[in-house]
Amino acid sequence: RWKNWWIRGILTLAMISVFFLIIYLGSFMLMLLVLSIQVKCYHEIITIGYRVYHSYDLPWFRSLSWYFLLCGNYFFYGETVADYFATFVQRREQLQFLIRYHRFISFALYLTGFCMFVLSLVKKHYRLQFYMFAWTHVTLLITVTQSHLVIQNLFEGMIWFLVPISSVICNDITAYIFGFFFGRTPLIKLSPKKTWEGFIGGFFSTVIFGFIFSYFLAQHQYFICPVEYNSETNRFVTECEPSELFQMKKYSVPPLLQAVLGWETVNMYPFQMHSIALSTFASLIGPFGGFFASGFKRAFKIKDFADTIPGHGGIMDRFDCQYLMATFVHVYITSFIRGPNPSKLLKQLLILQPEQQLSVYKTLKSHLIEKGILQPSVRG
Repeated sequence: RWKNWWIRGILTLAMISVFFLIIYLGSFMLMLLVLSIQVKCYHEIITIGYRVYHSYDLPWFRSLSWYFLLCGNYFFYGETVADYFATFVQRREQLQFLIRYHRFISFALYLTGFCMFVLSLVKKHYRLQFYMFAWTHVTLLITVTQSHLVIQNLFEGMIWFLVPISSVICNDITAYIFGFFFGRTPLIKLSPKKTWEGFIGGFFSTVIFGFIFSYFLAQHQYFICPVEYNSETNRFVTECEPSELFQMKKYSVPPLLQAVLGWETVNMYPFQMHSIALSTFASLIGPFGGFFASGFKRAFKIKDFADTIPGHGGIMDRFDCQYLMATFVHVYITSFIRGPNPSKLLKQLLILQPEQQLSVYKTLKSHLIEKGILQPSVRG
C-alpha cells in the first residue's frame, strides 16, 4: 500500500512539474497538450472496444474510428480558427475558401466516412458493427467535444483553464490522502476505495485551495487576460486592462463570521467568489465523472483504461473528471460571466465586404443619433 502511495506521489509531482513548464511556454503549448491528451484518451477507449470485439475481424473499424476523429477535430478546430483568427484568415486567400465553406467541407468528410461504414457492413455481424459505430461516436462526444470546450475556456483567459483543472487535481490528491489516512466509511460501491472521509476532506481542501490559488493568479495579466492572436506579430498575446472580476474590492463580512474572524470588511478579487463555485463543483460533482469511468471499467472487467502511467493507469483514468469539469466551466462562463465582446465583434466586421461595413456604419450611426449619443451632422 505504501509502495503504491510513493509511486503515485512521485509521478504526480512529476506531472505537475511538466504541467507548470507547459504553462510557462504559453497558450499554444497548452492547446497542443489538450489535443495530445484528447487523442490519447480517444485511443484508450477505442482500444478497449477493439480488444473486446477483435475476434470478429470487423473490416475498417480502426481506420474509420481514426477517420471520424480527424473529421471531428477538423470541424471543431476550424470553428475555432474562424472565430478567433478572423483577421489572420482574411489575409490568406487559400484559407478564406476553407473557412467560408468549412461546415460544408466538414459535412462532406463525415458523409464519406458514413458511406464507408455502410459499405463495410458484413452479414451476420450487423448488430455488432452498429454497436461499434455507436461506440466511436460516443467516444467522440466525450473526448473531442469536451476538449474543444477546454480550449474555448482557455481563450477566455488562462485562469479559467488553470483554476478548474487545478481544483480537480487538488481534489483528487487530497481526497486520496484523507481517504488513505482517515478513510473508514465507504462512499459508493462503484469505487470501493472511495470513502466519505476522503470525499469531505477533499471538498474543504479544494475550496480553500481554489480560493487562495485564484488570489495569486488574479494579480497577473498573463493569467487573467483573454488569449488573442496578434496577426502582425504572429503570436498569442495576453495583454489587457483587467476586467472588474480581477480588480480588488472591499466586501462586508457576514455578522456571524465577524465574531470569529474579527474583521468587518475584507478585500479580495470578485473572481475568488467564482472560484468557490468552481471548486465546489470540482469536489462534489466532478468525482461523479470518475464514478462513471469506474462503472464503465467494471462493465468491461478492466482495472484501468491503459497502463500509460505507472500507479495511475491510463491518461483517461486521470482525466475522467476533467472533461465533466470543462463542460461546467463553459456553461458557467456563458451563463454568468461572458458579455458582449467588442474586440471579437470588430474582427467579424472586418471580414465583411466594404459595402457591408458601410451599411453597418450607417445603421449604427443612425441608432446612436436616435439615442442622443451622437449629434446629427450639420451641413453648411
